[in-house]
Amino acid sequence: MSATRPTDDSATVPEAPAAAALTRPALLVLCACVLVAQAMVAAVNLLIPQLAASTLHPTAGQLVWAVDAYVIVFAALLIPAGALGDRYGRKGALLAGLGLFAAGGAVSALATAPAVLIAGRGLCGAGAALIMPATMSVLVHLTTPERRGQALATWTLSAGLGGLAGNVGGGLAGEFLTWRALFWAVVPLGALLALAVARTVPRTAARSDASVDPLGALLLAGALLAVVYGIIEGPSYGWTSAAVLLAFAAGAALLAAFTGHALRAARPLLDPRIFASRRLRAGSLGIGAAFFGLFSLFFVNAQYLQYAKGFSPALTGLAIVPLTVGMALVPKLGARLADRTGPRLPVGAGLGLIGAGLLLVSTVDAGTPYALYACYLLVLSVGTGLCAPSLTLTVVAELPAHQAGLGSGLNTAAREIGAALGVAVVGTVLASRFHGDPRDAAQIGAFTEAMGVALRTVASALLLAALAVVAGYRKGAGARDAASGVGSAC
Repeated sequence: MSATRPTDDSATVPEAPAAAALTRPALLVLCACVLVAQAMVAAVNLLIPQLAASTLHPTAGQLVWAVDAYVIVFAALLIPAGALGDRYGRKGALLAGLGLFAAGGAVSALATAPAVLIAGRGLCGAGAALIMPATMSVLVHLTTPERRGQALATWTLSAGLGGLAGNVGGGLAGEFLTWRALFWAVVPLGALLALAVARTVPRTAARSDASVDPLGALLLAGALLAVVYGIIEGPSYGWTSAAVLLAFAAGAALLAAFTGHALRAARPLLDPRIFASRRLRAGSLGIGAAFFGLFSLFFVNAQYLQYAKGFSPALTGLAIVPLTVGMALVPKLGARLADRTGPRLPVGAGLGLIGAGLLLVSTVDAGTPYALYACYLLVLSVGTGLCAPSLTLTVVAELPAHQAGLGSGLNTAAREIGAALGVAVVGTVLASRFHGDPRDAAQIGAFTEAMGVALRTVASALLLAALAVVAGYRKGAGARDAASGVGSAC
């Protein structure tokens, strides 16, 4: 993986033969696992009003943690979970992840206090961290190089549709059932998926030499947790308070410690030198930026439609369906465009459209017709469909096939870190500018104004990131990376 410590693992460690072709039932089961894991990121957003009025009596900060606990644990454990799958077997990692996922759902459903709900969400996130890289790694190992792009596009589509499924499922639960019913549903769903995986998904070769690096995993997870804690708690404690400043300082120190440890370790969890690849940096940043924007929208969408527009929870879940149009139809166009022009155009155009869509949504108020709001969602949808496949393929292609678990973990970690930061930033800005009760009709105008400021903040950050991503895809970058020994061979 490192340019300075090359190995010949691919020559000495046998890989699962590509001839063990991916069957259609296995592909469908893997995509169903991806869809369910991603759906639980978004589902709770639809239940925020119900949770706020529940007997748990959560504070505004606890509501953000109820959403973000899943995403933070998910993101923090993805890279070590991918390495665990590479070392001990990807099918086993997938089955273990589904078990943790179901257990987390049960803990959340039984919660009698916000802390228990948050803990259950975190346990679900740990399960999802095993599920996502294992599914992508199996796809990489069971497809030939010429079919790999199509398989990864299907995986990406499933992850995108998971956001929709979560919104619809959360809305239906909020309308006709309770928030507890949504979490109870995870238990049998996890069991059914585990049975389907056991019957349809073949095993791939484990690698006893794959690095797990417990110390590196602990340092990386701690750094992420500290930074996101500081962002979420900033409005409550004050941005210059000792607690928040200490959280940011701890995050920076832990990240520096992780980097130093990884540079010295013989087999690090993640060698920082892989980021000498300009394309890997650009792809990771682009994925994070896209999901930063999407999940900031998911966080405020449910509140806007229910509080400002008076939609029921079920109708709110269905109202985000326009986001699926671009995610379902545009990826093939984005792939063809990338084949003709390279990834720079679809990536730049896609991220630009996501930013533009957020700016358009930031202008809405209680009087905005839903049809116009749906058009704004379509802009976001088309942008996601254009850029997501090229970004995903960039990250996966920059690591060799025998590190597929690590590569898929890095890819999905970028997604979930972006999603966690999107929820944290938009929730933080919203909480800092709106201190009333959005259920009070007299305060709706103040709520939508604060929401607009929050979304414009996210859009500005996303568009700045897009400029850096496009610069990373400029012509000649790949050749220079290859010359320095860091290109696609890593």
